[in-house]
Amino acid sequence: MKPWLLGTAAGIATGTGVALASRGPTLVAWPAKVRTAFPFALGGLVGVTTAVTCDVVASTVQASRGRGHGPGVTLGLVTVGAALAAVGGTIAARRVLSQLGASGRELDTAFATPPADPLVSGGPGSLVSVDELGREGARFVGTVTSPQSIESVTGKKPVAQPVRVFIGVDAASTPEQRVGLALAELRRTGAFDRAYLIIQAPAGSGYANATPIDVTEVLALGDCASVVIGYGVLPSFLSLGKVATGAHTQRLLLDAVHDELKLRERKPRILLYGESLGAKVQEAAIASGTPDLDYYGVHAALWVGTPGGRVADEFHANVATESFTVDRPEQLPQPMPTLKPRVWFLEHDGDPVVRFRPKLIAERPAWLPLDGSRGRNIPEAMTWKPGITWAESFVDTMFATRMKPGDFMSLGHDYRADLGPVVTAAFGLPTDDATAARLEDFLRATEVARAERINGTS
Repeated sequence: MKPWLLGTAAGIATGTGVALASRGPTLVAWPAKVRTAFPFALGGLVGVTTAVTCDVVASTVQASRGRGHGPGVTLGLVTVGAALAAVGGTIAARRVLSQLGASGRELDTAFATPPADPLVSGGPGSLVSVDELGREGARFVGTVTSPQSIESVTGKKPVAQPVRVFIGVDAASTPEQRVGLALAELRRTGAFDRAYLIIQAPAGSGYANATPIDVTEVLALGDCASVVIGYGVLPSFLSLGKVATGAHTQRLLLDAVHDELKLRERKPRILLYGESLGAKVQEAAIASGTPDLDYYGVHAALWVGTPGGRVADEFHANVATESFTVDRPEQLPQPMPTLKPRVWFLEHDGDPVVRFRPKLIAERPAWLPLDGSRGRNIPEAMTWKPGITWAESFVDTMFATRMKPGDFMSLGHDYRADLGPVVTAAFGLPTDDATAARLEDFLRATEVARAERINGTS
């Protein structure tokens, strides 16, 4: 049989088998067009790869026996095609990255005016301008909790005004300089005199979830400060190469805060928060160094939706502390124990961002065991298929978060419905059932109002 006929037959057979096997359930819902196209795309890719491989191997064998001219023609066509695709892909990628970078720096109209509040970055007396905050930074400092909101939720008078410090990646050229600006802003705003200081690691775009900050500002009656330092402006899936820079920035910030508090008699409770790539960055910062949570005086850390799952082995090898992993608030112990874990991981069983990792290609994951048991929101009929499950999970990550403002979900990579009670528990904030219910209503209303400002409809 001619090599190309053998390759074509093998490619069709393999591609068809892969296409049929990739029609099963996945962790999150996909758009109908994607669901329809995926088996054909994956099957076609595998089929073409198989066909070319078989053609090359068969041609090589025939050439070694003195028959045929070897795989030169096939390899030449593949090489030319790959080169053309690489050139076209590089040009397109640069254009897309440029557009995304510009978008990350462009301020929303509603947040482009410098804040009037002197206790937030970009406001009066700030060492950074609102333009240097970037899109996500301007949103973060522009939605600080008001005294009226604090009183309406808690029924109590605020004891202080919240502080929000944000240093965008464009505010300075190096992590050391950005940390220096952050420390100066913390001093300027009196952040070290607050009862709580939250150090939040943002996602790759600079996005810092304001919801855990809202929770703390309300329940602490305003006696709270938060600080965020950006390390990029691109979405997290394009910022994986910046994890080391983000972790280095977090280490520098923790060191700077530690040194500052050594000189102060009154010290705030240090709280750590990271979500998505921000969680990976902050976990890496703690796990990779010698100083631990005790050294930094960390009261509690909450890491949410870590890409690839928490760095459990590395973390526990370096940090002598207990941790607690929860999928949803219903798993919180009631009543809370007196000695609570210091480190909390909030990870949905069915979050593809948490579940996606290279090992899925050839290794059955613990969350898809042979006994058929499945965690919450993992379809009962979902099974592990070598290579295919990895590809399905990759696509899952693209649709893991499909948010409607105010419509809180506890699904996929959307943790909004969990944050109120989990942040309260992890950070040891005072509350009661009635206050918790009002807090949930406030968080939903706040998100809707924030979205309306961003969309220009308020």
